[in-house]
Amino acid sequence: MRRRVSISDVAREAGVSVATVSKAVNGRYGVAAATAERVLQVVEQLGYETSLVASSMRSHRTGVIGILVPDFEPFSAEVLKGVAGVLRGSRYELMAYSGTRQHSSAGWERRSLSRLSGTLIDGAILVTPTVLDVSADVPVVAIDPHTGPAGLPTVESDSFGGALEAVAHLIGLGHRRIGYVAGRPDLRSSRLREAGYRQALSDAGIPFDPSLVRVGLYEHDISRETATEMLSRADRPTAVFAANDLSAIATMESATALGLSIPHDVSVVGFDDIPEAARTNPPLSTVKQGMQALGGAAADILVTLMEGREPQSMHVRLTTRLVLRGTTAPPA
Repeated sequence: MRRRVSISDVAREAGVSVATVSKAVNGRYGVAAATAERVLQVVEQLGYETSLVASSMRSHRTGVIGILVPDFEPFSAEVLKGVAGVLRGSRYELMAYSGTRQHSSAGWERRSLSRLSGTLIDGAILVTPTVLDVSADVPVVAIDPHTGPAGLPTVESDSFGGALEAVAHLIGLGHRRIGYVAGRPDLRSSRLREAGYRQALSDAGIPFDPSLVRVGLYEHDISRETATEMLSRADRPTAVFAANDLSAIATMESATALGLSIPHDVSVVGFDDIPEAARTNPPLSTVKQGMQALGGAAADILVTLMEGREPQSMHVRLTTRLVLRGTTAPPA
């Protein structure tokens, strides 16, 4: 295996000290222009770290766009595909970044941007950021921020409208006891989905029953546990709307484990339309939000800003639509 090139190797090849190499690579004062140029040439020739270091020192541009996520899960993966699709064939490269367990604490985006902006990336896309008051040396676009549109350009889906349509469909089938597996209470999109659920009930004259609401936090295991509790009741709901597909799939697993048939005994609707939704048995009915379209829209805005132009809109909301498959039917 080839030995990794060290800073000493660069210094020896360039005929300078290690301190001079460090100053040249980091753009610090005290190195003659010709010397710095020679050092950076050696950096590229030997493959020390990455050629991005050298090129960024010369042009103050890396040609790299960073997509920062709190965790790699189905939603983030689909968003990443959308960003990559827009950048394919462009002069920009894409770097996906997630710090260890960053999603467990607020402000992770500040720490990530401080590490990356200005030296490794020319622009950033933040996926479900906890805060929007971030300071960066590069343009930044946020997807589905916790707090909703603010100072940064943002892209989100119509969470309220999608939930309203899903629950209205269940009501139209004749369901009156409709459970809800909620998402994360700190996410604005999650709160909007609950608001859509409540509005659909209100529009149909069905009283809101808080005992039919459980919190799944968008996580499979928690959702399965809370759905099992809900569906084990003597007065269980005849239908369940889940705030995301992972929670809906967990609800289906809970129902099956309890001996309930889907959709004969209980109907289930999710939200997202992740690839796994079409592979369940029966296939999951869900609200489709264009996750790849979210990534694509964010990439379009970011590239426009990076090129010094004004986007058509700084805050984009994409429509959703209900995709009916095999998990909904009139109550038995």
